Amino acid sequence: MGPQWPFFPVDQVTLSHLQQTGVDAQKLKTCEAYLRAVQLFRDEKCVGRPEYSKIIEINLNSIVPYVSSPKRPQDRVSIVDMKKDFEACLSEKVGFKAFQIPPEKQKVVIPVTYGSSEYLLSHGCVLIAAVISCTNNCNPSVMLTAGLLAKKAVEAGLKVKPYINTSMSPGSGTVTHYLTASGVLHFLNQLGFDITGYGCSRCVGSSSPLPEEIVTAIKEGELVACGIFSGSKNFEGSRCSCIRANYLASPPLVIAYALAGTVNIDLQTEALGENAQGKKIFLQDIWPSREEVLQVEENVVIPSMFKELKIKIEKQNTRWNLLEAPDSTVFPWDHRSTYIRSPPFFYKLDNIPAPVQPIEKAHVLLYLGDSVTTDHISPAGSIPRASSAAKYLAQRK
Repeated sequence: MGPQWPFFPVDQVTLSHLQQTGVDAQKLKTCEAYLRAVQLFRDEKCVGRPEYSKIIEINLNSIVPYVSSPKRPQDRVSIVDMKKDFEACLSEKVGFKAFQIPPEKQKVVIPVTYGSSEYLLSHGCVLIAAVISCTNNCNPSVMLTAGLLAKKAVEAGLKVKPYINTSMSPGSGTVTHYLTASGVLHFLNQLGFDITGYGCSRCVGSSSPLPEEIVTAIKEGELVACGIFSGSKNFEGSRCSCIRANYLASPPLVIAYALAGTVNIDLQTEALGENAQGKKIFLQDIWPSREEVLQVEENVVIPSMFKELKIKIEKQNTRWNLLEAPDSTVFPWDHRSTYIRSPPFFYKLDNIPAPVQPIEKAHVLLYLGDSVTTDHISPAGSIPRASSAAKYLAQRK
């Protein structure tokens, strides 16, 4: 069980540590005053437990890693149940999770030659694996866990199959800085997780096309191929039309499933792969301990690093500094823009809202089923040249 004091109690030792890292003394004093006021500051004078309206106890042993699967971000499955859940998705009627593959086609295996080697593809094969810019990529401990996992995987002799489209698109250059300083970026690159840029390119579907021979094999076997991402979007076909199952996971789990080459695996009991000597390597063999991650984090993720990068952004990025920043009270909308337009219903707004009026002679523009999002209607990926959107944009030149 976790500590018996309320969530995140703070003591003098913690404040002293913060002071050593360079936090302003006045800020610390204000912080301590606030913590004492809300009864979250713990010291030798504290007797008994403060009174709260509700106390939640969490058994940390009951917490297990989850992924989001395979078409909607709200559909979660623990990695313990991943294999069983995927096999159920193959069998069940087409819906938010299932694909309704006939029983006689569920065990199909398609041989494919890629490069000079032959591989076997089946339902659940991972074809895209991307560590991409999203909320969890702002957490250095998570990214360093991924990096250390990659290091241990390489040292253990594991490789990612060459036909898997792997990439890494961090949210900022800070990530590159501490991955380089910790020495793990090299190992991520060895597994194919090269930095392809910063921002949301992979998350919105802008990944390089899959090899033609791989696409042909998917179509031949009518395979439910998979993508695994550390992002926030996983609806069907979001990254590639031939990838029917997309899973969201933490960065280290993205790497783990890329090493396995499939989501149809129990990571607790089945091996990720074998090394050159034929020895089976399991996830628990290469998963870094919390102590290892903390040690690296304390050594490389330091305040001076962020200060240095901040100075570079403000003073050394010439192109950024040359960007025009209009000085106006409100945003200067450009009616010619094809990217961002002022919503027309803002023009007639008064300071005092008008009474609600009945809606008359309205027409339904879109009548959609459940879980259809704006990404289904207007995806942010590439625009086909022959599409209506492309013709519209061409006319606006």
